[in-house]
Amino acid sequence: RDDDDINDVASMAGVNLNEESARIMATNSDLVGTQIQSCKDEPFLAAIPLHKRILETAKKLGITDVPAEVVTFISHATQSRLRTVIEKVTVITQHRMESYKDDEWYEQATDVRSQLKFFEQLERLEKQRKDEQEREILLKAAKSRSRQEDPEQARLKQKAKEMQQQELAQMRQRDANLTALAAIGPRKKRKLDSPGLLAVGGEGLGVCGGSPGGAGAPASRQYARQKITRVNLRDFIFYMEQERETSHSLLLYRALLK
Repeated sequence: RDDDDINDVASMAGVNLNEESARIMATNSDLVGTQIQSCKDEPFLAAIPLHKRILETAKKLGITDVPAEVVTFISHATQSRLRTVIEKVTVITQHRMESYKDDEWYEQATDVRSQLKFFEQLERLEKQRKDEQEREILLKAAKSRSRQEDPEQARLKQKAKEMQQQELAQMRQRDANLTALAAIGPRKKRKLDSPGLLAVGGEGLGVCGGSPGGAGAPASRQYARQKITRVNLRDFIFYMEQERETSHSLLLYRALLK
């Protein structure tokens, strides 16, 4: 009677149960009759050393037997904890590396890098001016022909002679480099569309025969390099300072002392 009621309701809604069943069987015929099994539970850490370490800790607390399920549970807990730490530290690193130069909602107030470059340029100009003054003094001392044997004058002449020899050696080295570059010739750039080259991921780069530009059209594809997030000690220290469990730990103090 229940089946008749269901059939009556389905027929009233305009649905044919036999057609729907046949359609489901035809669509999912590869899934019907298959047996689904769960994957083997593999621990994240090595079971034997972890079990030995747990037994050493348990003996101090008066526990003599630790089943294998405890080892598996602790291994999975370690994996989950490590995944959480890595995810949080990765977010901290991405926030540190994020640049707001091209963001329309931010306006640059100071540019410390340009200021440092300006000061470095001032120091370079000042050093160049002092070197020029010293060079002029040495050249004047080298050209002077005083008959008095002044030790300071002799020292300046010797220093001027060494400076001239050093400048002459630098000029010879510069000429030798220019001669070597002229002998080598212009450098040739690597052709990215040659079929023998390999791209990122091991895929070859070749000329597509069906390209609309013909054989002369460049067919090299540009592969996007995988972005690598590099975590440093400062990011990890910031993470430990934010976490309640590690904000007052000995590990944080040891990291701060490094």
